Amino acid sequence: MIKITILTLFPEMFVPLNESILKRAQEAGLVEINLVNFRDYAVSKHKNVDDIPYGGGAGMLLKPEPIFAAIRDLPQVSHHRKLILMSPQGHVFHQKKAEEWSTHQELVFMCGHYEGFDERIRELADEEVSLGDYVLTGGELAAMVMIDAVVRLIPGVLGEEVSAEEDSHSIGLLEYPQYTRPADFEGRKVPEVLLSGHHALIKRWRRKESLRRTFLRRPDLIKDLVFGLEDYSLLEELTLEHEEFARWRTKWQHLSPPPKRQRRSSNRNK
Repeated sequence: MIKITILTLFPEMFVPLNESILKRAQEAGLVEINLVNFRDYAVSKHKNVDDIPYGGGAGMLLKPEPIFAAIRDLPQVSHHRKLILMSPQGHVFHQKKAEEWSTHQELVFMCGHYEGFDERIRELADEEVSLGDYVLTGGELAAMVMIDAVVRLIPGVLGEEVSAEEDSHSIGLLEYPQYTRPADFEGRKVPEVLLSGHHALIKRWRRKESLRRTFLRRPDLIKDLVFGLEDYSLLEELTLEHEEFARWRTKWQHLSPPPKRQRRSSNRNK
């Protein structure tokens, strides 16, 4: 089980974590999610958690006292507790990070609001992570996205482990197209190979379509891809179908099978 604690000024925003798959994961004891309103740890009469920045400037900054106090008040544990600060200055979140976090026993997400944090709050964090290269009004939405990405990777949450393993980005490729009934919807037909029952051909088709979709939609992912021998023929086929594939040929050219050696015929005079 993974324990997840969220430090936030707006715990009511996290209602979606009690729905669908995340709800079932909590009911099954696979994940425990706790919300801590760090306004409860404010020391001022009016429970202020922010103040104007020294040196001037626009906006308000979160004060260090409430967040430090909230972290110190967490139950003592023997395992490592990973503290994650939601910050537009952090490393951009990705699937590999979700996979790494899913192996931890406890994650603590610190969600800011207003203009930013007092710099000393950063000392608490093991990592600063951003959802992307844009700025949100607070860290709550980013934390929810990251938590969803992590929880679905916990063994038993999705039911079938292959469900997560074949997701887009899990193996560096975008997922292949998928279809369900009816086989013909308003003239839009399911590819015949998927109806054939021939598992080897279906596997080959899916791999080819994953390669096609990744090259055409997310060429930025290609630099990190490592191809196998079985990919060579698929990539050569795709090069014939899409000219833009040719500029990446050096990525798989070394996988080209050696030319077959022709056996010399022996014509001996008798």
